[in-house]
Amino acid sequence: MTEDINNPSTAPQDQPETINTSQVDSLPSLEEQLRDLELKATEHHDAWLRAKAETENVRRRAQEDIAKAHKFGIEKFAGELLAVKDSLEAALASDKQTVEDLRSGVELTLKQLISAFDRSGLKEINPAGEKFDPHQHQAMGMVEAEQEANTVVHVLQKGYLIAERVLRPALVMVAKGKDA
Repeated sequence: MTEDINNPSTAPQDQPETINTSQVDSLPSLEEQLRDLELKATEHHDAWLRAKAETENVRRRAQEDIAKAHKFGIEKFAGELLAVKDSLEAALASDKQTVEDLRSGVELTLKQLISAFDRSGLKEINPAGEKFDPHQHQAMGMVEAEQEANTVVHVLQKGYLIAERVLRPALVMVAKGKDA
């Protein structure tokens, strides 16, 4: 039987493995590996510092945007109210007004104000005849009435919502139960 030297299964088991010296020479030395790793670590550290600085810049810009929103958030509503103020000043500037003229001017000014409220998302709560809702109404007292118990009988002061959030609850009188 002839042995095939190139076939490892037929090679004798007691021969030492030969190392190819060209493979050993092509591997980088430990110093070169260390240098490469230090360069990569420096690159990663620089990238991390840049990302950290960018995060700080984004945070700072967001804080500035929030501060501007707080400062100028009312700007649209204030602009709407300027027309109302102008109307009131014009009404007061005229010396020769009749009561009817003054009343019609006040009614027009109220329409301007209601329009400004609507454009700014300010909604009126006028719960006359509705069931009492403690989230939107504040009961000032209870009165005997023909209406069902816990029904709003009289609105003392209208309430207001802004973006579905109660700005001011409606002050109301609520019906007592008939057997209370």
